[in-house]
Amino acid sequence: QVQLVESGGGLVQAGGSLRLSCAASGQTFSLADMAWFRQAPGKDREFVAVITWSGGTTLYADSVKGRFTISRDNAKNTMYLQMSSLKPEDTAVYHCAASFSRRYVGNWYKGESRYDYWGQGTQVTVSS
Repeated sequence: QVQLVESGGGLVQAGGSLRLSCAASGQTFSLADMAWFRQAPGKDREFVAVITWSGGTTLYADSVKGRFTISRDNAKNTMYLQMSSLKPEDTAVYHCAASFSRRYVGNWYKGESRYDYWGQGTQVTVSS
């Protein structure tokens, strides 16, 4: 079992920055690929970024590439999402997710069904 708790959300003006954190319980965090997804009002949840268990691979949605950076600290059982140059369209509830799958085929990181555990989410609101 892994429990995930997000923090760091809030209200920020367009062009500003926020850093989200995802704290994980359990001793298996270092074995999990970790991802961020987001869900805007009235929209489906969408992939934002993923980092593999070793930290060796990071992948991003085109909409955030160059503005967001995902990272992890396995010693602290914590994952981060540094968000810069925020836009109003980044407004959403951001969820972290953990996957223990080792099947890496196609767009493996985008499917919600791959992820075994999810956090409750943290609200990010970007004002124009």
